[in-house]
Amino acid sequence: MTSRRTFLTGLAAACATGAMPGVLRAASPDAARVLTATDVHVSDYPTVQAVRWIGEQLERETGGRVKLRQYHSGQLGRESEAIDMARFGAIDITRVYSGALNNAFPLTRALCLPYVFDSVPHLRRALDGEVGAQVLRGFEARGLVGLAIYDSGPRCFYNIKHPIHEPRDLHGLKIRVPVSDIFIRMLRLFGANPTPLALGEVFSGMETHMIDGAENNIRSFQSSRHFEAARYWSQSEHSYAPDVLLMSRRSFDALAPREQSLVVDLARESVQVMRRLWAEQEAAARRTVVESGVRFNDVDIAAFRKAAQPLLAEYHRDPAINALHRSIRELA
Repeated sequence: MTSRRTFLTGLAAACATGAMPGVLRAASPDAARVLTATDVHVSDYPTVQAVRWIGEQLERETGGRVKLRQYHSGQLGRESEAIDMARFGAIDITRVYSGALNNAFPLTRALCLPYVFDSVPHLRRALDGEVGAQVLRGFEARGLVGLAIYDSGPRCFYNIKHPIHEPRDLHGLKIRVPVSDIFIRMLRLFGANPTPLALGEVFSGMETHMIDGAENNIRSFQSSRHFEAARYWSQSEHSYAPDVLLMSRRSFDALAPREQSLVVDLARESVQVMRRLWAEQEAAARRTVVESGVRFNDVDIAAFRKAAQPLLAEYHRDPAINALHRSIRELA
């Protein structure tokens, strides 16, 4: 498999010669275009499998004229790097956690704020309607095409020290967060010491006690093997921040109109593929970590909601975020 170094070396050479670095251009009009897709998650993760499904359908529908090459497990770097590479056409498609998009794409903040969604069905009603469509349109201003939003369950706290029942139990704990102002400030309101780290650094961070824990969904907790270090899972459900499937605008514009429509349609259809896989794998992941001896506990949701209120009040001053928040709450 192509390594990150080999890929980036080839990318530099392509840029030097003026070649299109993202969509691997065909030598002739009849040759295939190869789209590159990245994800930091492992090969069997639902988002990776959903994008693989897109590639299979795309190749079949175009008679092999358009193909997709996947780089999973962070082979081409972190999510922050993938966002920039997609914006400038170095890669074509990337799946990114919405928290990593907050600073550059403000509308995604409405999806990441604490206790905005009450449940997975509530989240899906919003993502499948105008709320989701508006967030996806927000990527157009900065060289990206929003293809789809993949929901990924509630995010909860896990750590190496003790159960978390209320915010004061987080006081003094070093908790990994994505590089997002919302998550950093939310953890401070809860009394924790937020520590931004890439997902791939969390396991070693807990083993070396650089951090005490993190927050994520149960499938990522299991697939990243974090449960082997963190033996306490607290069902805080403080955020339902979803994932977003993005495409480089340069790469999208390089496709024929029919191919563009096909990519968009298949991406939308892949949401249901991802959700089916997610339901299966989320249940299996929970069984795995329970059987390993991880201790699960409920939390005082009301206490966490109360602690998060100053953050919500601040973001409500932004008219665009406030309008999206109202639309989301109307669907509760």
